[in-house]
Amino acid sequence: MYKMADDIKFVLWLLLLSSSSSCFGSDLDVQCLKTVQQSVIDLNGILKSSWIFDNSTVGFICRFTGVKCWHPDENRVLSLRLSNLGLEGQFPRGLENCTSMTGLDLSSNNFSGPIPSDILLQVPFLSSLDLSYNSFSGQIPVLISNMIYLNTLNLQHNQLSGQIPSQFRLFSRLLSFNVADNQLSGTIPSALQNFSSSTFAGNQGLCGPPLEGCGGRSGWRLRLHRINDESSIGAAAGFVMGFVVAFYFPHLFVFSQRLHPYVFRI
Repeated sequence: MYKMADDIKFVLWLLLLSSSSSCFGSDLDVQCLKTVQQSVIDLNGILKSSWIFDNSTVGFICRFTGVKCWHPDENRVLSLRLSNLGLEGQFPRGLENCTSMTGLDLSSNNFSGPIPSDILLQVPFLSSLDLSYNSFSGQIPVLISNMIYLNTLNLQHNQLSGQIPSQFRLFSRLLSFNVADNQLSGTIPSALQNFSSSTFAGNQGLCGPPLEGCGGRSGWRLRLHRINDESSIGAAAGFVMGFVVAFYFPHLFVFSQRLHPYVFRI
């Protein structure tokens, strides 16, 4: 029922976008791409050479490398596919002005630094987010869990640390998920345990299904402690029982006739 309500809201949002002023959308989206271009390090000059803004033709940004528009005759960005362009720097700025963007792919570049904690405010309507094969570090922002339209989230092969936020149980649409080859630790949230173990591989601190349990060394120590306790209790009980039997039934422990005179009798 909740998913159906989310679907309805998503459709209404799309209708609102399509009926909004094209001029307003154009200005914001152009500013979005300008800021993105200025905020990244473009060593190969790909964005610098292909993102030329001295143009007033409707839809001109739709011909930029990596830019896909809702319609070729509108300056409204549907998705940014900037994979494998040799880009560097921190997470691009200005994306909040691409107000109708639903897909962001920055994979296979050299981006570093943290994923913005306010990423939800910057790209709230993404259905696909791919930041894999970069050098993003720090913790996974909790607010990603509130990006309710996400059905693809790929954070593979970065330097992310800390735990996978327990709030990720809020995802209702997630079909593809990957955090392999990071530095994550802690228990995998139960809502993500249906994904394959390869999704979480390469994180030495992660545990729980579909990986191995979270016992580790502490679990072995606990079991060993219990065994020692049980052994100590058993030994003590055996000593007491032996003393009682020897005291009340001494003849059971004396088998040699020569020792009979030394048996103490009460």
